[in-house]
Amino acid sequence: MKKTAVRVISVLCVLCVILTASAVSAGAINFSNNVDLHCEAALMVNMDNGQIVFEKNADEKRYPASTTKIMTYIVAYENIDDIENTRIPIKQEVMSKLKDTDSSLANVASHVGSTMTAIDLLYSMMVPSGNDAALTLADYVGEGDVDKFVGMMNEKAKELGCEDTHFENPDGLHNKDHYTTARDLYKITTYALSLPHFFEISNTTEHTCKGESSPLVTTNYLIDGARGGEYYYRYAQGIKTGTTDEAGRCLVTTASADGNSYILVLLGAPYKMGVQEEYYTFIDAAALFRWALVELEMQTVKSSQTPICEQKVKLAWGRDTVTLVPQNNLNAIMPKDAKTEDIIVETELPEVLEAPLSTDTPVGKASVYYVDNKSGEKQVLAEVNLVPVENIDRSGILAVLDVIGTIFRSYWFIVVILVIILAVAGYVIASKIHRAKMRKRRKVKKYRNF
Repeated sequence: MKKTAVRVISVLCVLCVILTASAVSAGAINFSNNVDLHCEAALMVNMDNGQIVFEKNADEKRYPASTTKIMTYIVAYENIDDIENTRIPIKQEVMSKLKDTDSSLANVASHVGSTMTAIDLLYSMMVPSGNDAALTLADYVGEGDVDKFVGMMNEKAKELGCEDTHFENPDGLHNKDHYTTARDLYKITTYALSLPHFFEISNTTEHTCKGESSPLVTTNYLIDGARGGEYYYRYAQGIKTGTTDEAGRCLVTTASADGNSYILVLLGAPYKMGVQEEYYTFIDAAALFRWALVELEMQTVKSSQTPICEQKVKLAWGRDTVTLVPQNNLNAIMPKDAKTEDIIVETELPEVLEAPLSTDTPVGKASVYYVDNKSGEKQVLAEVNLVPVENIDRSGILAVLDVIGTIFRSYWFIVVILVIILAVAGYVIASKIHRAKMRKRRKVKKYRNF
């Protein structure tokens, strides 16, 4: 089994991405674009800060087809001690399970009765999308029980926070109970990218396994300059294709240019064998990448020196207000043509702040919104903590006066004063009544004496 350290490091890598994303963006910004999307579901995320820049039905359950093998890679890698040197038996009984399934194959059956290295099987699974390689890895890790391996896939999905994912097999062959979402597949892929060999293997266009004379060839025309033709996109890298009649065409891929990198998940592009076989995933991916890499850029939306508002302050000698600024720079992916008026800031603060105030201590927060100048839609870009632009000391004299004033204004103080007033009033009234009675008695006694 893989060492615990590898898993811990991988989890920490993913957590870093997630935390970075949550620090920068509180919500998905679905920037307008002119891409005529064919896919039913999509999610596009900037890989540098985890910010979502485009999504469509990202939480809709879809069949993933062979993009399933990204999770198969994860479970296999984490449960095989030595990927490069472990040799795995190739069983005829495993190969027979794929008979009449119209599976994509990687010539693993030619090694029946012999062995293949785990890393060659990973190449065979990821490059030509070999179901034979996926099933062999699942059988090996599951100790002869593929269902056990699938159970491990589902456990890993839960561990990664996938709430709408369930696997029924390691290869992606259609099953009505085998599904995921674009958002969950993004989480799975982000984790896979933290594992050794994954990106290298998933970005390979040709690989020759030991003992083979012919190379494995990628199914991903987007990254294949030799065979991709019109579908080739020079800035794309990796990761996995998938196709069934029920799932349509699916794709997970990345692209980088000019210091910007994006990961893209596409599910449900039109496809039916022999009827509709256009590679709309590659068309959509290239179009979205061109848009993002050309029209979007990282910008400092609000710096730590940008005044956000003036807020009333008390207990500060000689001043009544303080300027508030973001605690940290807010950097976000934005359209290059975004204008100042496209950014709206709404604050959440106490009505009056109380000194002392420190530049290191947040006193409230601000929600930063982007208003799309094409659609007019207002979307949350980020939430930032607000701090005073300078330290402000508390005045001892004003503090004492404030305490006295607070006491005088307090409910119980007012109640006590009212009780005292009523008591005094009652005493005065009672005294007057008593004195009146005493005078009357003295008069009566005087008359009697006559």
